[in-house]
Amino acid sequence: MLYLWWFSRRIANVSPVNISIVEYLNTAPLVRGFTHGPLRGKYELSFTVPSQCAEALRSGVADVAIIPAIEYQRIPDLVILPNLSIASKKSVRSLLLVSKKPIQEVSRIALDRSSRSTQALTRILCEKLWRIKPEFFEAAPDLPGMLQQADAALLIGDPALRLAIACSPEAHRDALGDIVSTASLVGLSGHGPIYIYDIVEKWRAMTSLPAVLAVWAARRSAITLELVQDFQDSLAFGLEHVDAIASEAAAEMGLPVGDLRRYLLENIDYHLDEENLRGLTRYYELAAELGLIPEVRKVAVAPEPSGVARSLDFAVGSRRATQR
Repeated sequence: MLYLWWFSRRIANVSPVNISIVEYLNTAPLVRGFTHGPLRGKYELSFTVPSQCAEALRSGVADVAIIPAIEYQRIPDLVILPNLSIASKKSVRSLLLVSKKPIQEVSRIALDRSSRSTQALTRILCEKLWRIKPEFFEAAPDLPGMLQQADAALLIGDPALRLAIACSPEAHRDALGDIVSTASLVGLSGHGPIYIYDIVEKWRAMTSLPAVLAVWAARRSAITLELVQDFQDSLAFGLEHVDAIASEAAAEMGLPVGDLRRYLLENIDYHLDEENLRGLTRYYELAAELGLIPEVRKVAVAPEPSGVARSLDFAVGSRRATQR
């Protein structure tokens, strides 16, 4: 269930506001206005991994943070900024389950400890799609080390994207439609098959919905219409400068600029439209069913800077939306 929280207009700007940001390529368009554009210097920025962004918001170190979607349900009294997210409609390439065996044969999975939302997605897929009950444990995001201890490893962010790009020219789909590569192409010893599962692709196959991976969340006291507008302006600036972002990242990561540009424009969706909200709602429902969150709390979303609030009530398989 989702409702929009209505805030009274506040003109005074609370400054300085501290923003905690994930150090991944897919976040760059969201924050480009703060790092390179007209909003540069207006806010205090700090960069870390997704799980630590959530901790910064939980502890009060940050006023606004890009947090794993699952963490919104675990941290009380937060508000989501409207129409902003890191989501993926069909496939993402930067959230991968890499396996030495077909997934149905896997009994032990190493989970990238910098992840929260994707850990939950992986657990949901194992239970509901693949019908397996593997042992899970957290590990540092080092694929060879993870696969020494497990049958499969969850890899997220730039390391996963690098792997996806490296193996894509020679990888193929098997009879089940799953991606198969070789150990040498993903940086492992040996030449046997490696099975690669795009987490968003599998989520979409199971639910027919997109996956919302992260959201901008804020402490209620930090929300103003000016702040909401600034975050939307930062994304608009970033989307206007995707070519520059991709070029800079290609030089830093040693990857083809075209692949990175396609990733930013085709694999990642930066909005929180109604379809994405339905995907987010379904994700919370399944997470609660598996005990990954205690319950599904209602989601508070700040109004658009226009002041128009919508009340949306999402149920599985149906939609109601009203404007007032």
